[in-house]
Amino acid sequence: MNELLTNAEMAEADRLAIAGGVPGIELMEQAGKAVAEAVAAGRLRGSRVVVVAGPGNNGGDGFVAARLLADQGYRVTVMLVGKLAQLKGDAALAARRWHGGVTDDPGFLATAEVVIDALFGAGLDRPVDGLARALIETINTLATPVIAVDLPSGINGTSGAVMGVAMNAAQTVTFFRKKPGHVLMPGRLHCGITSVIDIGIPESVLARVAAKTFENAPALWRRKLPVPRSDGHKYDRGHAVVVSGPSWSTGAARLAARGALRAGAGLVTIASPREAIAVNATANLAVMVRPVDGASELTAFLGDRRLNALAIGPGIGVGEATCDLVLAALSGERAVVLDADAMTSFAANPQRLAEALRERHASATIVTPHEGEFSRYFGILDSRTKAGSKLDRARLAAEITGAIVVLKGADTVVAAPDGRAAIAANAPAYLATAGAGDVLTGMVAGLLAQGMPPFEGAAAAVWLHGEAANAAGPGLISEDLPEMLPTVYRALTV
Repeated sequence: MNELLTNAEMAEADRLAIAGGVPGIELMEQAGKAVAEAVAAGRLRGSRVVVVAGPGNNGGDGFVAARLLADQGYRVTVMLVGKLAQLKGDAALAARRWHGGVTDDPGFLATAEVVIDALFGAGLDRPVDGLARALIETINTLATPVIAVDLPSGINGTSGAVMGVAMNAAQTVTFFRKKPGHVLMPGRLHCGITSVIDIGIPESVLARVAAKTFENAPALWRRKLPVPRSDGHKYDRGHAVVVSGPSWSTGAARLAARGALRAGAGLVTIASPREAIAVNATANLAVMVRPVDGASELTAFLGDRRLNALAIGPGIGVGEATCDLVLAALSGERAVVLDADAMTSFAANPQRLAEALRERHASATIVTPHEGEFSRYFGILDSRTKAGSKLDRARLAAEITGAIVVLKGADTVVAAPDGRAAIAANAPAYLATAGAGDVLTGMVAGLLAQGMPPFEGAAAAVWLHGEAANAAGPGLISEDLPEMLPTVYRALTV
């Protein structure tokens, strides 16, 4: 599983490993060995290496790497931020095993062919200042590649935030499990290529650490992904409904409907205002279209219990009429996906929607805002959602509404009311295009229509959405996304 460990959880994993009989210095030796191997993998012996070491265990890892590289014939200089006498525990022991001396002269950086960043790692919880800040700023101006130990210095391991200034690494070597800061923005941008190395921490400690944060990948939800039976039929795969806006804004609903269909829903129907029937019917083949005007007609239409998933919001418009439609959609037991205008319409009275969401605690409800929509709704609903990391804000929003929250972006977070969260790291930059979010909304509805649990369904849709964009490549437009899903599914099920 792709668990992501916070600083506290990683510290507990280390503690449990040591309590179970793994010496701390052995963990440090293995970590330093992994860093030394990363340096040696791409550089000839005799290359100049500068290790910038901090006063904690991250610095200890750096001392181990320095010793091992020097033993192999690399020309190694260690720059220590702090005093040797101030090092403690395993870091002090690692420093004693290094016989090359230390310096505080930044002039050595000018001739370095690679820099090992062993200043702070993932545990940093305060802004970088003083000599450490000056060193990071200097190194970032150089063309010298940087290999970061655990996490680029200056990045908070739990939030991904830049603590004043942060190292720009070409490669990051981390241990046992990634941290949220490796995948959350902007931390991910500073990591370069990240590799996770086994340093001897037993897998068994994960059960006691009980992590609830994951990197979004198939291991998290693949076993729950619907697979059609050879003796099945379309009605076994659910019937998703997408509520359309007026004739001049039907495109978003049509994109969502196509996403639901390609995600695997057996049937998809657009519930369309009568004045938009011609547009919706002409533009769709496999997607059905039915006339539905206003909340009362939507309620009547949804009386058919076979309609087991509904998406509402894309292109529907902001206003009281939308509020009424949303409340009608939420009144049943089917899975409901709320996006865009469906949430923004309640910005003036957010509690009205929140109460309806909480009443559905036994039914699947997913909200899929981008940052602006999140701020417009949740920022008014509860001021606490304005602060903290993206992960913290999504989790809090899920807790106070009882809904699965999909907070979109380059690092989309899927958060459940029970505290589970998944962070996506597979979305390419060109996924930021008009209509892409509408397709995602439909994909979530399509997976839920097939019976996927809401957290796993939302996480799967986000990952599949990113992979579809990768399959389409540069030049992507939102209409391409549904058409790439067969390719993604084929690769996933081989």
